Amino acid sequence: MKHFETGQIKNVAVLGHAGCGKTTLAETMLFEAGEISRRGTVEEGNTVSDYTELEHERGNSVFDSVLHLEWKDHKINIIDTPGIDDFAGEIISALRVADTGIMVLNAESGVEVGSEIVWEYTEKFKTPMIFVVNRCDGEKADFDATVEQAKQRFGDAVTVVQYPLNQGRGFNAIIDVLKMTMYQFSPNGGKPQKLPIPASEKDRAGELHNQLIEAIAVHDETLMEKYFEQGSLDEAEMSQGLKAAMIHHDLFPLFCCSAKQDMGSGRILGFLHDIAPSAQDMPPVSRKSGLTLPCDSNGPTCLFVFKTISEPHLGDMSFFKVYSGEVKSGMELINSETGAAERISQLFVMNGKNRSIVQSLKAGDIGATVKLKSTHTNNTLHEKGKPFHISPIEFPEPRITVALHTDNKADFEKIAQAIHHLSAEDPTLILEQSAELKQMLLSGQGELHLNVAKWKLENLYKLKVDFEKPRISFRETIQRSVQATYRHKSNRAEQGSLPKCYVGRTLLRRNVSTAGIPARAATKSMNWNGAAN
Repeated sequence: MKHFETGQIKNVAVLGHAGCGKTTLAETMLFEAGEISRRGTVEEGNTVSDYTELEHERGNSVFDSVLHLEWKDHKINIIDTPGIDDFAGEIISALRVADTGIMVLNAESGVEVGSEIVWEYTEKFKTPMIFVVNRCDGEKADFDATVEQAKQRFGDAVTVVQYPLNQGRGFNAIIDVLKMTMYQFSPNGGKPQKLPIPASEKDRAGELHNQLIEAIAVHDETLMEKYFEQGSLDEAEMSQGLKAAMIHHDLFPLFCCSAKQDMGSGRILGFLHDIAPSAQDMPPVSRKSGLTLPCDSNGPTCLFVFKTISEPHLGDMSFFKVYSGEVKSGMELINSETGAAERISQLFVMNGKNRSIVQSLKAGDIGATVKLKSTHTNNTLHEKGKPFHISPIEFPEPRITVALHTDNKADFEKIAQAIHHLSAEDPTLILEQSAELKQMLLSGQGELHLNVAKWKLENLYKLKVDFEKPRISFRETIQRSVQATYRHKSNRAEQGSLPKCYVGRTLLRRNVSTAGIPARAATKSMNWNGAAN
């Protein structure tokens, strides 16, 4: 595999609601780039990204899959993400290292709840975004309604770049208002013909073209002046303005396609190549010290581990992004968290479960390595003597907790050890041994999330475990009334400051009921009427 400079590397996270076609789009992109010779399908369970047995059983993505392809003179790393909020940890990890997000919408279903949830994470990271309306060939496809919903949910920054000429069963043509060209596809999809826009569509295309120009120019004073002077912008100026607006999260270009029919994915790859920002274009990453680290291949080597896969008998595989310098096979780096030295024995670029060995990766690139002794997700590795500590990913707090039960008590230690490995792989999975409840508690993002952990315990680690409700923590409190006698001694009471009966060295006795008074309050103090303060 040839080497790529930092400016030639694009990192993309494919996002959206479960079932919107993310995996199919990623598969079609690999096929269009020649990375694979045959497209797999989710139904047949032979796609590059959804490669685990669990994903084959469920028929959708459960884990992030890291892919890569070459398009012209660029390398595009693609992270296919799950579309269910139970796997928020996977989505957040992908967004942390992505320089662009592709939000896939279903033309038949419009904006779905999974897309809205994912959008909240993209807002937090300020990830440059592209919208893709998929399944324009669906019988119930409604592109205009989907665009309208997207504008309502995500704002007017959603701006049409393409629209389908004939959506539905006969879909085979896309009109591009950035290039002012029509792409017409054969029944088998693939590379389209470039044709003039039909006369019947010129008014609509022209109107959308002007809207796109205005949306670009409004965020750039120089382009705004040119627009007022010339009445338009050329394609190069529009591309320049689009990139800047995307980086600042001001504009979200919207495309259309049919990933299943391989219609439109090539144009999306072209846009990623031409306009989408690289790691070099993005703001510097924040460090724990409050300083930042620019993405520079000439700087000191520094990489950040954003994902770990732990498998029995195979060990850990660590996925990382190079934020500075160049990492080479055989290099020794220091873990900023533990201070331990780690040797990078081998470097890989990934396509699902398939590995390709490389000798080096430059700043901005994503890769993987194995056999790191004490490095896990959220750790930073840096050159000796040049310490950096990249700010860790903030994962969401648990939402649901269950107690673990097994008929074989001897397996509890094995279960705890197995879940320790699963937690290293997924930090949103938390194990607690409750001394108070005398139970082992497992917490996660939802019922499905915990069921996936159970599946792994039973199928990967061969440990039988059941879930049950955690016991309720009961604490002691006052149960009944009691009688108590106390004596109050006043030595320095002044005339007029207290009732007469308390002036001087007066000793009083009162019977006090403590019913309903917390134990500490009942013994601490009493007021003059014999009631607890």
